[in-house]
Parts: sequence; C-alpha cells; structure tokens
Amino acid sequence: MHITDILQPCCVELHGQADSMPQAIHRLAGLLAAGGNLTDAAAFEADVLAREELGATCVGGGLAIPHAKSAAVRTAGVAVLTLDPPLECSTPDNVPVRMLFLIAAPADANDLHVQVLGELATLLLDKDLCARLEQAASPEAFCALIAGQEGAATSRPPEPACHCAVLAVTACPTGLAHTYLAAEALQQAARQRGMRIKVETNGAVGVNQRLTEEEIAEADCIIVAADRAVSMARFVGKRLISVSAREGIRDAGALLDRAARHDAPVYRGGEALRANDWRELGREAYRHLMSGISHMLPFVVAGGVLIALALLLQSFGVAQDLIVMMSTVGRTAFVLVYPVLAAFIAYSIGGTPAFMPGLMGGYLAQLGTTTGSQDTWISSSFWGALVAGFAAGLLVRLLTQASRRLPAALENVKTGLLIPACSLLAVGALMVLLVNPPLGQFNEWLCHWLSGMGGGSRLALAAVLGGLMATDYGGPINKAAYLTGTVALVNDQYDIMAAVMIGGMVPPIGVALACLFFPDRFSAEERRTAPQNLLMGASFVTEGALPFALRDPLRVGPACMLGSALAGLLAVLFGCGCPAPHGGLFLIAVIQNPLGFLLALAAGSMLTCLLMGVLKKPLRS
Repeated sequence: MHITDILQPCCVELHGQADSMPQAIHRLAGLLAAGGNLTDAAAFEADVLAREELGATCVGGGLAIPHAKSAAVRTAGVAVLTLDPPLECSTPDNVPVRMLFLIAAPADANDLHVQVLGELATLLLDKDLCARLEQAASPEAFCALIAGQEGAATSRPPEPACHCAVLAVTACPTGLAHTYLAAEALQQAARQRGMRIKVETNGAVGVNQRLTEEEIAEADCIIVAADRAVSMARFVGKRLISVSAREGIRDAGALLDRAARHDAPVYRGGEALRANDWRELGREAYRHLMSGISHMLPFVVAGGVLIALALLLQSFGVAQDLIVMMSTVGRTAFVLVYPVLAAFIAYSIGGTPAFMPGLMGGYLAQLGTTTGSQDTWISSSFWGALVAGFAAGLLVRLLTQASRRLPAALENVKTGLLIPACSLLAVGALMVLLVNPPLGQFNEWLCHWLSGMGGGSRLALAAVLGGLMATDYGGPINKAAYLTGTVALVNDQYDIMAAVMIGGMVPPIGVALACLFFPDRFSAEERRTAPQNLLMGASFVTEGALPFALRDPLRVGPACMLGSALAGLLAVLFGCGCPAPHGGLFLIAVIQNPLGFLLALAAGSMLTCLLMGVLKKPLRS
C-alpha cells in the first residue's frame, strides 16, 4: 500500500500550532473526521492517546508518527500536521517535533497500520524530502511530494541476489517505527558505500527478510540494532556489533565502516556484549523488568475491576452466582500475576526456553513453596517473582552456552529435555530452598507492617507515594511509585493504591485549573489545553502536565508534587480504597468512600493551582 492511497489534501494542515502532543492529536483527529475517515472522532482520539501511553511515537529528527487501530475508523487514512513553532516534548534526540503523521486503521484491518508505518518511516528517512515537505506551499503540493517520492522508490530496480558480506537485524519494543527506520538507514548507508547488506526486521507483524543459516555462515559481520531481545544464538562465532535501534538510525554509516574494517568482537553467546558498561547493564535489567510488568499489568487491571464490580453488584442485591463467578475469575487473575511477571522477565532474557522455568518459578513464589508443610508456606509474591524471572533467564543463557559443545546429534535432546529439565530443577531448588523462606518472611512482615502502620506513618507513606507520582510525569520514578501501588493492591492494601492513583491525577487537573483561574500566567496555547488536561487527569494520565513542567520545571514541579502529596495523604486519611490500578474517575462507582476521594482530589488539585498562581509571574511583567 502507498501513502498516497490513503492521504487526502483535506487531511493536511500546514504551519499549525499545538502546545502538547494530546492537542496535536486532537487537531489531527479533526482532520480525519473532516475527511470522512472516522465514525467517532472522540473515540478514535482516546484510542490514539491510549496507544501513546504504551510508548511515545516521536521518532526523532523532528518527526512523530502516532497511530492506532480503532473501531471508530470507517476507512484507513493519514492526517498530517506541520508545526510552526515546533512542539517541545520528550523525543529520542531532544529535537522539537515539527511534523506529525497520524495513521488511522480500522479495527479489523490486521497489519495495515504497520505496513503504512513502515512505508512512511522509510520515506521520512530522506532528510531532503522532510525539508521540502515542511516548506510545501499547499496541501496539494505536500501530497504531490509524497507521491513523487513513492514513485521513485517503486521504480528503483531490485538488487540482484548475491552474497551479502554484512547482515543486520533491527527491532524495537513496539516493532514499529524505529525497526524500519534503522533498517532503511543501514540499507541507504550501504548503497552509498557500494556495500551489499541484508536486513532482517523484527516488526509488530513478525520477522521479515529472515536471515538464513547459509547467509549467516557466509557473512563477514552482523549488526544488531535492537532495543529488545532478538534471536542471538544463531550468530555464535561471527563478528557482531550490538547497538540500540536509535544508534542504528543515527550512526548507520559508522556501523558499516566498523563492519568493513572487521572492528567487532566475535560473539560467543550468552555473555553480555557490553558487560563492562554497568550503566548499559542497568538499562538492560530495566528493559527486562518492564517487559515482565507490561505483561503482568493487564491481569492486575482486569482482575481488580472484576473484583470491584462483584462488590458493587453485591450492594445492589444481584444474583449471588454472578457475584461469585466475577469474584472468582478476578481473584484467579490475581493468582497469575506473579507467574506471568516472572515468565516474561525470563523470556526477555533467555528467549523461549526460559519461559517455562520462569513461569514455574513465579508460581512457586506465588505459593510460597518450601520444604515445610503446606500450612507454613508464605508467598514471596513480587520479590520472589523478580528473583525467579531473572534467575530463570540467566540460567537458561548459561545452559545454552554450556551445551554448545554437545554433538549435533543431541540437539533435539538438548532443547527438548536437557535445558527444560535442568532449568526447572535449578529454579525450583532455588525458590524452594533459598528464596521463598526468607522472602516469604519478609513479605509477611511487610504486609503486617503496612496493615499495622499507625495513622501518622501510613499518612506519611501515602504523601510520599503521591508526591513521587508527580515527580517525572510517567518516568522511572513515577513508574516505581505506581509499581508499589500495584504490589500493595495485590496484597489487598487498597488505600495505598488510592493514594498512588490520586497522586497521578492531580498534576494535569491542577495545571488545567491554574490556566482557568490565573490566565495571565499562561499563553493562549497553554490555556487552550485546559479542557484536555481535565479529561486526562480524570483518566489518570499524568503526562498531561509534562509540557508545562518542561517549560517551567522550577515552579510547576514543586506545585504538582505538593498537590499530589496532599491528595495522597487525604485519600488515606478519609479511608479511600481503589480496587483497580487504572481508570481514574471512571472507577468512582467502585472506589471505597468516593466522596472522600473526590474531596482529596479537589484539595490536591486546588493546592497545585494556587501554588502555580503564586509562583508563576504574569506574562506581562
């Protein structure tokens, strides 16, 4: 599919203005609605914002490509917005966004949006084209430039099959833009150098241009530009350069020059490629942890909502069988939280062979299995699952490396019996003998400590967690506080989850109120975002306050943190409880003491609003 097949001039706005990514997406959704692509612009906009929560779609170089599949899309379409001035937001290269492409695909369109995204990412790698697009005199001229570039790419003669001295693999966490941008950058740099290259892309729709055993055997060097785990065992014994997908985009030429000089170590398998870089090891561990948490959260969210609905229906006297069914299903989802967490951490580290021992280790952590009688078992919960996941992944790596010397005739025995059995035995022994006894005791102490905390200590904890939620607006500190809330939730500490959620809701609401009550402190563009920030705050999307914090961190940051801390403290003081980790005010019907929750939210938001009014000076002065 070509971009021009689904891009209309009426869906192109040149030299527009936007103060935040949600505002830009709102304008783009309006263009698609005007072009007849949408049945419900608001619903589609919500789906795009939900996709943005999974990972920002700013790809660097002044470009952003938000996208979503949605039931609110009638026909596939692309909308374009060029910005003057550029939008200051968090981007991979810290370059403000100057041009946005919004891709809309119907819910039943399979991989259409991924195909369009790959095509678009490839075209936009041409910096000269991007410059000409930004200077286009009209929407019709903009579309003509895209059509001309697509025509040139189509007319390029196919490269004859031949020996490729350099092979490459690209991948990113979502399998979308960066995967294809890195691939095109490497191919373009290879053409400039007269080199032959084949690039395997590990995208959202699977693996394209998969490298064969023969190609790998004949290659002089392998370049892996990936931000997530890819199959590495096939490259043992080959010279290998491992970088992030972003480096593959930015430094494609330098990487190929290294490959041509054979300036790369021989990959031995198993060991970290950059083990001497402790910062990189920390980032790798964080990626593996986030992989597990991202797969775990749906179980916590869905299970919590079902349990909360069961409690709500019980108060209305609904049939007992329905209540029992919903509660049982919800609590069963909670039982799977730690096995899923450990399984996907292990899978991220050691691949498919590590999934089973990780899953079993997480289940043993959930049960708290020890050598004692079952009535003495105490779940090691989150902490045990973390150990199980990392241990299983690393152990499978070691076993894979150690079994390389086995005869080829034993390959099936190795993968089908030796590695699964040995890894399960080792992880099981680790959990039962070494991990569960102390961590189970620690977890029991922690639960008793949280349950038995006096008023002052519990209020202090709530205030700290609420404040941390407003520290970096969706960054690592925010996620750490949120993770604390979800762990407390699984252990039935609903008030801690309430403090965490309300702490994340205050910043965008407080900023919106400040725009309404102190309009002379904000620009016209900032004031126009107030309604959107009210909606984002009500939906528990903390990032709505991020543009304000980036422009004025010394005033906005403390105001948001203090307001969130107050809201978290009051939520616990009023006895509020939240049985699900997401939803914001849309969960108000199932929140314990909803009136107290609303009062705490109002108090924290007003404090943020007043502090911003005091700290920020009128723009006229």
